[in-house]
Amino acid sequence: MSLKRNPSPIKHVVIVVKENHGYDNYFGRFPGGEGVALPASPNPPPRDPDHRHKAWLTRDKTAPRVAFPQKDIPHYWGYAKQFTLCDNYFTDVAGPSTPNHLMLIMADSPLVDNPGTNYRKHPGPPVYDQPSLPSHLDAAGLSWGNYNGYAFEFIKYTAGRRRKWQQFATDAAAGRLPAVSWLYSDEALSEHPADTPAQRAEHEGDVSMGSQWTVSQVKAVIAAGLWPEVAIFITWDDWGGWWDHVTPAQVEKWSDGTQFRYGGRVGCIVLSPYARSGYISKALHSHVSLLKFCENIFGLASVNNRTRAADGMEDCFDFRQKPLPPPQ
Repeated sequence: MSLKRNPSPIKHVVIVVKENHGYDNYFGRFPGGEGVALPASPNPPPRDPDHRHKAWLTRDKTAPRVAFPQKDIPHYWGYAKQFTLCDNYFTDVAGPSTPNHLMLIMADSPLVDNPGTNYRKHPGPPVYDQPSLPSHLDAAGLSWGNYNGYAFEFIKYTAGRRRKWQQFATDAAAGRLPAVSWLYSDEALSEHPADTPAQRAEHEGDVSMGSQWTVSQVKAVIAAGLWPEVAIFITWDDWGGWWDHVTPAQVEKWSDGTQFRYGGRVGCIVLSPYARSGYISKALHSHVSLLKFCENIFGLASVNNRTRAADGMEDCFDFRQKPLPPPQ
């Protein structure tokens, strides 16, 4: 499928979605950022903190106040120093993974918590029939790819179009990288803390291993010669049950009157030749901002009122600057 004519130097947007870590939990000590220093957590962590909606509501009293220091995630810190780190970026649902994954696809979620058992391994059925960024891309004659994202299976338009994450590097090398890619690792490399003793025995949740996986995906883009025309966003799907000192603004309520949006603050790193170098973005961003960025870059109509009202990550880029070299 041929790409729609795009006057921007950005021809490919890659949204890398990792799991379950807040801003203070990863970047609390990052110089110049709005963070607080917290005691170090073991890596991998000994348990998966409760990160459901009810736990979010009691987070100031119940959430673990620990962090993973720079030595555990040096590549993320290196990216943040060379490119742009957002320290005022929030998830869009005050709850766990699935609602926020849906927000990253269609800027909406009918859920505040995850669905029933085995929602990752056996997602579906596809019950949500509404506009999404993929449907808008298709309507504009632009390509998109879901690399291992399970929440696409809950959406009628995107169900059944899931690719293995390994296909991402293959498509990049073959010159077939879509205009917009959503990229997710498997569970072991997602940075999601282990849920069971067996998973802990396999070092699931090791943030160093997980971050190295992310680096390998960035290197695949660079090796394919696509660095001059890419914008890569690395973010975390939800707060993960970890304490963060910033209280998100309440802009939407759930049906029971509790806070729905925004959810917990997470990190977002912006890699691109046109990302501002050594910059910490203080502007209010959220997962929906990434959809708005794509709408702006590719000239798409708004998915809904949320993307219409969102910022588009504009302050993170300078398209007039001399293009930055790729990370080493």
